Amino acid sequence: MNENNKKQLKKTGRRPKEDPAKIRYTISLNEEEHNRFLSLFDQSGMLVKAHFITSCIFEKTIKTIQIDKGTVDFYMRLTSFHSQFRSVGVNYNQVVKLLYKNFSEKKASAYLYKLEKHTIEMVLLCQKIIQLIEEFEAKHLKK
Repeated sequence: MNENNKKQLKKTGRRPKEDPAKIRYTISLNEEEHNRFLSLFDQSGMLVKAHFITSCIFEKTIKTIQIDKGTVDFYMRLTSFHSQFRSVGVNYNQVVKLLYKNFSEKKASAYLYKLEKHTIEMVLLCQKIIQLIEEFEAKHLKK
């Protein structure tokens, strides 16, 4: 009866697993195999090597993720540049409307002439950017 009371009082700690993993296997790898294993483990994105090994043995699907930080950085900068380019277009339309509204026809056309020169420069810049993007895609993204 005394032993029965002790079992009832002990409720601290982690609950025991229903099916604990007690059986252990060991393998030996040489340097080349170990490096290959580590690279596959890194590509899988898993956090625990044991889970990776069991998924390989029992033919479960293994996720491999490859992230090229240079490509991601290029994409993010291109996206921010595109949004800035769009905002310049919106400002361009607002400037043209204000020129015709607030200035005489002759003065507005003089300012529009200057604005047109800068617009041509922006178009040339945009064409260079498109060319750089195409070169980048050809070299790095299409494999």
